[in-house]
Amino acid sequence: MKYKHLFFDLDHTLWDFERNSSESLEDIFHNMLLKECGVTSLEHFIESFLRINTRLWDDFDKGILHHSYIRQNRFLMVFEELGIALPDNHLEIGDLYLNTLPDKKHLLEGALDTLNYAKSAGYQMHIVTNGFTEIQARKIASSGISHFFENVITFENANAKKPDPGIFAYALESAKANKEECIMIGDNWVADVLGAKQFGLDTVYYNPAGLKFDQEPTYDIRRLEELKSIL
Repeated sequence: MKYKHLFFDLDHTLWDFERNSSESLEDIFHNMLLKECGVTSLEHFIESFLRINTRLWDDFDKGILHHSYIRQNRFLMVFEELGIALPDNHLEIGDLYLNTLPDKKHLLEGALDTLNYAKSAGYQMHIVTNGFTEIQARKIASSGISHFFENVITFENANAKKPDPGIFAYALESAKANKEECIMIGDNWVADVLGAKQFGLDTVYYNPAGLKFDQEPTYDIRRLEELKSIL
């Protein structure tokens, strides 16, 4: 067995962020009566949020923004893009999203099967995420995968975020592991793959869209089940 420790990203790699987020936004659309505020299309509301949120998180990974900026501004930007006056309850909308999202349970296709395979094969598994500790813990618990992971490394407990080498160093220290026995698995080219690669770890790029870059990961997969042939 070449590797002993598997470090997984959470959002977009195991936990189905798009589906869970879309469900949360649909709940908000109905519960907060957004149609009465001028949001005429649920589909446009969801599409706008996911696109803006992705852009903001990309900027966070690049060190341009802080988490607090994302939380405070993403719904403001959505309403502005939709050409709708900011609702009086816009702060409640943001709070409701943060309270609803972590309780959604959908995993990406093949995630549970792959985790079961890795556990039965004797791998030690860990999460390395740029998310908030409390929220990521709720996501992991809601989706029923807590028992797979020995450590959940977040930007808060590591005091560093991917792609900073500090978070990977903290992850190895937490796992009591050496670099050569570890591999990082994630969907984000900059945060997961380049960050881990520059730290000296082997990498699996979960790349369903088949994107190409000027560097190569150790492994490039389209489906999570492909991990079985690597492990």
